[in-house]
Amino acid sequence: MFFFPFSDDNPTTRTPVICYILIAVCAFIFLWQFTLPKHLYESAVYSFGVVPASLLGNNASSIPPLLTVITSMFMHGSWMHLISNMVYLWIFGDNIEDSMGRGRFILFYLTCGFVAAFTQAMIDPTSEIPMIGASGAVAGILGAYLLLHPKANVNVLFWIIIFITTIRVPAFIVLGVWIVGQFFSVTGGGEGGVAYFAHIGGFLAGMILIPFFKKSSIPILDNPRSKPFESKPFNLSDLSSDNKVKGFMDEFIKDSNKRKPH
Repeated sequence: MFFFPFSDDNPTTRTPVICYILIAVCAFIFLWQFTLPKHLYESAVYSFGVVPASLLGNNASSIPPLLTVITSMFMHGSWMHLISNMVYLWIFGDNIEDSMGRGRFILFYLTCGFVAAFTQAMIDPTSEIPMIGASGAVAGILGAYLLLHPKANVNVLFWIIIFITTIRVPAFIVLGVWIVGQFFSVTGGGEGGVAYFAHIGGFLAGMILIPFFKKSSIPILDNPRSKPFESKPFNLSDLSSDNKVKGFMDEFIKDSNKRKPH
């Protein structure tokens, strides 16, 4: 059985420019990492990743330890690591950016990333294993989305052997399963090398911070825009929601027309 969220039905009023930039920068940096020889790749991870023993201790580091919290958010350890983070940022980030504006969103994203990194570092402050990835910051977005739009429906690809369909699942179920899975992974040992406490710390930070960052006009626990648990056969065009793509193209065309001489 394969269960994969790929979009939501939650409209936005503005193009999520910051989300697009974050996705593009993370993808570009990963491609750069991919071209490095093995020894330079490992050196880059240790230099720009968060090393708890440097962040909370006296271990030497190539750049200031606090700065590595930011640089680590743009590096990833594998294609799946990158894709999973960017898909969740793509699905849920636009609504969070829309709820607070671009400037506040940048601060919110970085703050959740800092909380996530420090949460993981405090669990094992003597660790010399570097942490990389946008997972903690993205987890903050998931926590914020759960509080703002718990009933919004997420389009999920559901695949069993040869049966493929899409189904609308309420966000509180999708995100609830995700965060519960992080707690189970912590208690059960989980996959080695994954910073589950960072995910939990970022998620809780997002839930706590969103009431202070969102615009006053944005309600908590908003109502859904469609009926849950409706299904339909899978189509490749479903992988991008009309709102995200069409809204981006409409705004791009509008801006281009404005710049044309009359």
